[in-house]
Amino acid sequence: MQRSLHAPLGFQPEGAVLAETDLHMGGHTDQSSTQIQQRLIEETRPIPGVTAVGTISETPLGSGGSSTPVYLQNTTDFRVSNSVFGAKYFSVSPGYFRAAETKLLAGRDFTWHDNAQAPKVAIVNQTFARAMFGNPLVVGMRFKGGDGTSYEIAGVVEDGKYDSLTESPWPAMFFAVGQQPDSDTTLVVRTQLTMGEIVPELSRALAGVDPSLPFTFHRWPDALNFVLFPARIATASLGVMGMLALLIALTGIFGMAMYSVSRRIREFGIRVALGAQTFNVMRSALGRALVLLLAGSVAGLSLGLLATWIPARRALAVDPAVLLREE
Repeated sequence: MQRSLHAPLGFQPEGAVLAETDLHMGGHTDQSSTQIQQRLIEETRPIPGVTAVGTISETPLGSGGSSTPVYLQNTTDFRVSNSVFGAKYFSVSPGYFRAAETKLLAGRDFTWHDNAQAPKVAIVNQTFARAMFGNPLVVGMRFKGGDGTSYEIAGVVEDGKYDSLTESPWPAMFFAVGQQPDSDTTLVVRTQLTMGEIVPELSRALAGVDPSLPFTFHRWPDALNFVLFPARIATASLGVMGMLALLIALTGIFGMAMYSVSRRIREFGIRVALGAQTFNVMRSALGRALVLLLAGSVAGLSLGLLATWIPARRALAVDPAVLLREE
């Protein structure tokens, strides 16, 4: 649990501010949303202290994004049973990966030229590349989405967490907002300014595009609190239960030792009076308790190892290809 709180997310929430809105609330259609998103970015970029900015339809570990079946390029029958797997998908603007600090491992980022008139392109993560093609060298290769549209892979990014901290790696694909418009808009602003410094500047800049659009502002780490809460509570609860178990064990050992000594106190007194060494008396008094403690520790360690070995064996027996197809 503790490791999951510090696991790689595929993005860096620290140092980023989110501005969320739905462009429909300003009367904009999906078709016009790309132009509005581009203007929002252009108005935000010049703000002093802003180092990168981009948009995404739904932030990872937020609502998590939608999923769709994915098919090989030569597929003509688009029943779900013919898909290779299901993949998460997001609509992102040029510059999003830089703003989110998601590593682009191969290929290129989107540009504003990736629009409705341009060939369809997508950026996929490492798990998608391996599951679909068996290797990470997939730039230029093609696949088909759930509606049968063919996409060329323009780039590969690192894996990330999309629904929960404990999930196994998911295939994910990112589409250009110019080709997959979405009114749901989250502006990701990379800055070291405080919320008190950046929010007034952001509000003024965004109002210059459309004053009727309502925005909600968060620090990205704060927006993840709901997702991180179960792991934090579980970690704290396990720690408290562990301390209680330790206290109960210490109380039991102390009580057992006291009971053993109280029954033999006359014997120990006589042995001391007859000249027995203190060390020998102490060894006799505590020997039984120490033997039971050692036996209990060995038994507990053995059972603990067995309890972890069984699920580990089950995990190793899983066929990754079957798992991805089920997802």
